[in-house]
Amino acid sequence: MKASELRAKDPEALNKELADLMRAHFSLRMQHGTQQLSNTSQLRKTRKDIARVRTLLKEKAASK
Repeated sequence: MKASELRAKDPEALNKELADLMRAHFSLRMQHGTQQLSNTSQLRKTRKDIARVRTLLKEKAASK
């Protein structure tokens, strides 16, 4: 997910996106813990997407 795509969204949509990413990350962590996850790079990508969304939320809050 690109930051430019996220910048176009409003804070409510970003909060929903953050919740979805957190659920996905939890699911991936559980799969990794039970050794069912074949592509472990998904964990890193999801974690970075979460960081992108949180950064944009802080930027939008600071600009108000």
